[in-house]
Amino acid sequence: MKELPKIYDPKAVESKIYDMWVKGGYFKGRIDPEKEPFTIVIPPPNVTGQLHLGHAFDETLQDVLIRVKRMQGYSALWVPGTDHAGIATQIKVEENLRNQGASRYDLGREKFLEKVWEWKNQYGDRIVQQLKMLGSSCDWDRLRFTMDEGCSKAVREVFVSLYEKGLIYKGNRIINWCPDCRTALSDAEVEHEEKASSFWHIKYFVKDSDEYVVVATTRPETMLGDTAVAVHPEDKRYKHLVGKTVILPLMNREIPVIADEYVDMEFGTGCVKMTPCHDPNDFEVAQRHNLEQILVLDEDARINKNGGKYEGLDRYEARKRVVSDLEALGQLVKVEPHSHSVGACYRCGTTVEPLTSPQWFVKMEPLAKEALEVVKDGRISFVPDRFVKNYNNWMENAHDWCISRQLWWGHQIPAWYCQDCGHVTVSRQDPDCCEKCKSRNIKRDEDVLDTWFSSALWPFSTLGWPDKTPDLDYFYPTSVLVTGYDIIFFWVARMIFSGMEHMKEVPFKTVLFHGLIRDDKGRKMSKSLGNGVDPIEVIEKFGADALRFNIVTGNSPGNDMRYYNERCEAMRNFANKIWNASRFVMMNLTIDKNELPERLELEDKWILSKLNGLVREVNDNLEKFELGIAANKIYDFIWDSYCDWYIELTKPRLNGEDETARIGAQKVLLYVLTETLKLLHPFMPFITEEIWQALPHDGEALMVERYPEYSEKISFPEDEAKFEIIMNAVKAVRARRAEMNVPPSKKPHLTIVTDRREVFEAGRVYLSKLAFAGELSIMDTVPAEAENMVGVVTNDAKLYMPMAELVDLQKERERIEKEIKASQENLERTEAKLNNQGFVSKAPEAVVKAEKERAEKLRSLIDNLKESLRALK
Repeated sequence: MKELPKIYDPKAVESKIYDMWVKGGYFKGRIDPEKEPFTIVIPPPNVTGQLHLGHAFDETLQDVLIRVKRMQGYSALWVPGTDHAGIATQIKVEENLRNQGASRYDLGREKFLEKVWEWKNQYGDRIVQQLKMLGSSCDWDRLRFTMDEGCSKAVREVFVSLYEKGLIYKGNRIINWCPDCRTALSDAEVEHEEKASSFWHIKYFVKDSDEYVVVATTRPETMLGDTAVAVHPEDKRYKHLVGKTVILPLMNREIPVIADEYVDMEFGTGCVKMTPCHDPNDFEVAQRHNLEQILVLDEDARINKNGGKYEGLDRYEARKRVVSDLEALGQLVKVEPHSHSVGACYRCGTTVEPLTSPQWFVKMEPLAKEALEVVKDGRISFVPDRFVKNYNNWMENAHDWCISRQLWWGHQIPAWYCQDCGHVTVSRQDPDCCEKCKSRNIKRDEDVLDTWFSSALWPFSTLGWPDKTPDLDYFYPTSVLVTGYDIIFFWVARMIFSGMEHMKEVPFKTVLFHGLIRDDKGRKMSKSLGNGVDPIEVIEKFGADALRFNIVTGNSPGNDMRYYNERCEAMRNFANKIWNASRFVMMNLTIDKNELPERLELEDKWILSKLNGLVREVNDNLEKFELGIAANKIYDFIWDSYCDWYIELTKPRLNGEDETARIGAQKVLLYVLTETLKLLHPFMPFITEEIWQALPHDGEALMVERYPEYSEKISFPEDEAKFEIIMNAVKAVRARRAEMNVPPSKKPHLTIVTDRREVFEAGRVYLSKLAFAGELSIMDTVPAEAENMVGVVTNDAKLYMPMAELVDLQKERERIEKEIKASQENLERTEAKLNNQGFVSKAPEAVVKAEKERAEKLRSLIDNLKESLRALK
């Protein structure tokens, strides 16, 4: 048994312990037919990114789960990996080139991609090393990258397979275009926000008539591409105009008036301008009515040649000019303030432009059906389940997924265009000729696939698919996916339909959603606010365990949490508390084997039974993914029950002459400490492993020890309850003495009035020592001298101390009266709940029972307080 240093230094421990784990091969996921597998795939962070608090949150939750399951005897595998992050990585490399006075076009595609790979190789390992600093117990021998050979093979197979089934197609459709990133975006990559704007009401004159209709628009610049005005077929105001034409202002182009049920008669004037190339709803109407499509914005969101005299103007400048010209013509009727939802690029924040463009799409409707079914029938469960509604709503209304991106970094689309016959060849291998006419004059599509296309395959591509591998057979489907609720559409939904389509099996059984980490004011962390927190700096200052425990204890599934740096300091203090308690135990150990003694004292039974109850509750909480609740319970047990109470209770035995009693205390101290370290290990792995290695133990490492399980052998509910009665008496006396500033050296006569005499008789030694009592009397009736005593009340006793000379009796009366009032108010609230039939009928039975018990205890407490008050008067 080695000695622990006086002070716990995380820097001296963490890297040493991590190396020990790696060398021991404890992170490895092994195929073992005798064991049940438990698999997690890491949500792959951007390969060139740095660890931020969101990663630390996500990875800590996963590490807790994988460590628990590993200790519970599962064959646990946590697959690590990184994402090529198409737009994000390309932007970084392009910025670097700009600083050197160059662009990707100067280099050309091949040379530019060489630069990106150099960048990836230079910075790609940074976040992996940072994950290791956090304590992540991933199987690093299985580290994957979304553009490694295996994942690339999977991507190619999926694209070709879906294309062959008619589920991938190329079409000229409305897409979301980011003018800054200069690429198409899927619907999930657009963040919508309500913004104040205007409604411009414009006159469109009927051809060869003074009659006109008024249309309202939030985007007057797009009217340059109008190809119709639509009205509802049942709108009597406009029925006579259907089939006629109106003259498009500024462009003097004749456009038809059409009838379509899409139009809301009650909204605005009931007339809607149709701009098929710049509005998704207008595009759908245009498809039904075979309308002309006129694109008026280019890839930079400037007016193109179709915009006539406005060509070359930025979209916002064009808006001003169009409005000004309409006003000059007298065709601007009015301008109204209007708030509406505006889409922005999730990556750069630029307002996206809906426009038609030839892009590749995945047909969503056929894929969505089964993906909806597996969540509905419970094959996949969401924690918390309120996110099922969000998921269903998105899947039921999902548009076809635009998967092509106008980038160079990523999986290049495996489609080749024949320059002679126009045929498109889509192939698993690079073709050398057109599959139709055999011409060698073929050119590959320059676009790449959406980053999320490869991420959608992550649960099975990382296990070897499309090859049939032993890993895939054993570890798939994975067990739990841990992720933020903000990427339920980006990633979770796509993994589900991809798993069902290609594996014919769900990709995971449970999705554990967590919220966002916000600053201490509840704001989202961002560069602009300067409120970001670098987890590596936190680790270097407080240690990884303190950061992990801070994150976990502040978390509840699906909810955002606020980050307070002060709590990391508090968790470091908790680590120091554990360390100092462990040092105390070790300094008092003369035993070299961890086993319980044959004879147990009352306090031994109490702590063992408390531990046993904690083990049951923690396992139950972990099963329900209530990691924060489990961690808080362990914290309370260690700090309060073990350190503040049990260690103090054992000191007389440890320092006494009775060898049997001394050894008995050592054995229970060591047993409880060891089991508690096991419980805490998944949350605070470094300090627990370091302490465990210094204690008497069998086995190689704490991280592969068996996780504690409830045992009837150490269940002593009656003894535990008895000792709690004694503890409550001690706490009440101590609290009263503290209020009166009575020093421990004062040891007054303590009189206990109770009908639980046998309990207090058995607790005499504890009361004398811990309640600082001199003589001790246990009685059935209130002592005659009660009016000259200070009293305290618990649920089971009234305790009196003759200290009238130390207290202002009037203040004591006021204190009791105040306590009676507060207790009565609590009782009234509780009784109001119990008298509410809605509460009693709808609340769980256990909750109603707890409220009834609370009411009974409050009545008992009030009676005892009133008795104390009468005694004082």
